Amino acid sequence: MKLKDETLGMWLGVLGVAFFAVTLPMTRLATGTQAAPQLSPWFVTLGRAALAGVLSMIFLLATRAPMPKRHQWKPLGMAVLGNAIGYPLLIGYALRMVNASHAAVITALLPLVTAACAAWVLHQRARLGFWLCAMAGSVLVIAFSLLRADSHGGGFGFAWADALLVAAVFAASLGYIYGAQITPALGAERVICWICVMALPVTLPGALLLWPTQPVAPSAWIGLVYVGVFSMWIAFFAWFRGLAMGGALRVSQTQLLQPFLTILAAVPLLGEQLDIVTLGFAGAVVATVIAGKKLSQPRAPARLAGAS
Repeated sequence: MKLKDETLGMWLGVLGVAFFAVTLPMTRLATGTQAAPQLSPWFVTLGRAALAGVLSMIFLLATRAPMPKRHQWKPLGMAVLGNAIGYPLLIGYALRMVNASHAAVITALLPLVTAACAAWVLHQRARLGFWLCAMAGSVLVIAFSLLRADSHGGGFGFAWADALLVAAVFAASLGYIYGAQITPALGAERVICWICVMALPVTLPGALLLWPTQPVAPSAWIGLVYVGVFSMWIAFFAWFRGLAMGGALRVSQTQLLQPFLTILAAVPLLGEQLDIVTLGFAGAVVATVIAGKKLSQPRAPARLAGAS
C-alpha cells in the first residue's frame, strides 16, 4: 500500500467522521426526548435508510453499476444489518433517554471495537504500539466524557440506554468492516449504495407505514434529512474508501475525534458551551491518532552491509 494512498485514506476517514459527528445531535433533534417526543426511532431508522436508498438507486442507474457478485452479498447484508438498521435504531432509542454528551461516553469506544473487528474479520495485525495508542486515546475520550457528565451534574451509571449504545457500537463496527471488505472490488460509492438499495424493500414501505400523523417540529424533519442524506449516504462514500485505502486498523482511529466534533456541532444545534478543557482533550486525542498511525506502519527492513 502506497504512503500517498494511506495519507489520502486518513483524510477521507476524517471527512467521514466529520459527517458522522453531527449524527448524534441531528438524531436527537429528529427523535426528541421522552418528555417531548418528535419522530419515532423506528420511523427515523427506516426513513433515513429509505431516503438514502432512493438516492442510491438513482446513482447506481446513472452510473450503470453492475450487480454485485454472489460472494459479495453476504458482507453487504451484514453491513445492512449493522449500518442501515442496527446502529440508527439503537442510537435513536438511546438518545430519547440520554443526551448527546452521555452517548459520547459509549460511542467513543468505536475506534477500538472497529479495530478489533478488523483484526478478527480482515485478519489485519498491528504492532503493540498501535494498540497502546488506541487504548490511550480511548481512555482520554472516556475520561473527557465522564468529566463533562460530572460537571453537568448527570454523573454516569450503566443503564438501559447504555446497553443500547454498546450494542450500537458493535453493530456499527461490524457494518464498517464488512463494507470495507468489499470496497476494493465494488468501490466505496457502490458499496453504500447497494447497502441502501438492499434495505429499500423493507425501509420504504416501513417508513410510509409509520409516517407520523401528529404535528412534528421542522427541526425534527431537518434532523431526519441530514441523517438520511449525509449520515447514511454521503459520509459512507468517504468512510468506506478511507478504510480501504488507509487500512481499517489505522483509519478507524480517526473516530477518536468524533466526540469532540459532535460537541462542536452541538454548540449551534443544541446550545452547548465550548470550553478550553474540550480543546485540550481534543489536542491530546489528535496526538494519539497521529502516533497510532506511525506505529501501525510495518518496520522498515534492515539494510544489508555495503548496500547503497
